[in-house]
Amino acid sequence: MTTLKAKLQEDLTTAIRERNELHSSTLRLTLAAITKEEVAGKEARVLSDEEVLKVIAKEAKKRREAAEAFAQGGRADQAARETAEGEFLDTYLPKQLTDDELGAIVAQAVEEARAAGAEGPRAMGAVMKIVSPKVAGLAEGGRVAAAVKKHLA
Repeated sequence: MTTLKAKLQEDLTTAIRERNELHSSTLRLTLAAITKEEVAGKEARVLSDEEVLKVIAKEAKKRREAAEAFAQGGRADQAARETAEGEFLDTYLPKQLTDDELGAIVAQAVEEARAAGAEGPRAMGAVMKIVSPKVAGLAEGGRVAAAVKKHLA
């Protein structure tokens, strides 16, 4: 078992002991998503810490999107719960890059792409190919794409 998954299970046990319903239900759903990912495909496998982080990031993103949908639907109480779950899951993720840090990485990638001959809006794919591995897990894809578009404009 990966160390991150073991930490999640330990935290679940702690949350249950402390009768913290929000944390225990969030951790249960996250561990279920991890298990689902482990058994998906032709044969079962154990996820690495990096893969577990991707699952946690996906779950946190689901919570943020659900909170937004509930807020638009006038369900403030449910939106607040989804937001709290997303913030709790964010504690397991690496610290996100600031806009300035992301901008610097994107600017450097744009220069690399231009040096390779990519110009204008069509360079988006080339720049994303350079930036994505550098910011994996540190910034959401939407933020990265927006920063790249801004630098290419």
